[in-house]
Amino acid sequence: MAFANLNNIFQAGLNDFSSLAHDQYRYQLENNPLYRAWASLMPKSPHDKSIATIPALPVSFFKTHKVITGEFEPEVVFESSGTTGTVNSRHYVRDIGLYEQSFTKGFEYFYGSISNWCILALLPAYLERSGSSLVYMADHLIKKSAHPDSGFYLYNHVALADKLAVLEEKKQPTMLIGVTFALLDFAASYPQQLNHTIIVETGGMKGRGKELTRKELHTRLQDGFGVEQIHGEYGMTELMSQAYATKEGRYYCPPWMKVLVRTEDDPFDVREYGEGLLQIIDLANVYSCSFVSTQDMGKVYSDGSFEIFGRVDHADLRGCSLLVV
Repeated sequence: MAFANLNNIFQAGLNDFSSLAHDQYRYQLENNPLYRAWASLMPKSPHDKSIATIPALPVSFFKTHKVITGEFEPEVVFESSGTTGTVNSRHYVRDIGLYEQSFTKGFEYFYGSISNWCILALLPAYLERSGSSLVYMADHLIKKSAHPDSGFYLYNHVALADKLAVLEEKKQPTMLIGVTFALLDFAASYPQQLNHTIIVETGGMKGRGKELTRKELHTRLQDGFGVEQIHGEYGMTELMSQAYATKEGRYYCPPWMKVLVRTEDDPFDVREYGEGLLQIIDLANVYSCSFVSTQDMGKVYSDGSFEIFGRVDHADLRGCSLLVV
């Protein structure tokens, strides 16, 4: 049976993830005709001993089909970013409160109470279009922080640099969440020493300038902001949850999300760790599909953390990082 309250995951504990995932699989198989049709094409049925055997829907289906579980009128439709001529993904959200619960609990799982933070968001391009799940999340976190200096910044780098200087003087714990290209531009134009501010890059180069390895990107940002670590947020329009990298570029999931890996030449060879294409289970995707295969290349470690290497050749440009190794 699907759950609508993520507290159930915390109460059940991480050891029950497999049973919860199989419950979600059966629920969506029964109530999502698209997923049922896709799963029927698989060579074998999943078994309860392994979450790796649960069929995953290609993320591209969110571009071409209405991926919903059950019948409902969505409270909001999130749409991915893209370039001219591309088809964007759409996520039909039945319960916006579930999304808010997921990203709020996910944030606090890694960073503690939002009320302790001043949240600054540098999200040009995303702010200039409608339907961005990232903007919705940032706006909610800004409001929930209740800090008078929390807010959005577009291209007003002077104001942002001044605000950071004031917050640093006050020793206020601050989080600057930014799209990659904007953080690079800001760090190059207004370098400064930040001692009380965490930089969280959300990806989003989208072909802007020379492609950088993650190491090159982080080195530039570390030099520009005078910080030892650059944090990262991994999310996408098709998911209700996010993973965070707090050090060394390795992302960790909240308890209701897990990343698997499949080999590039065999879509049915799915494992719980190794290198290949990432496959995601997001139990907060109650009313869409919790099992999604991506076009992101990476490595999943035995502790469940993962790295992103980049995207497979010919994959669509989109809002997540287009970093190469």
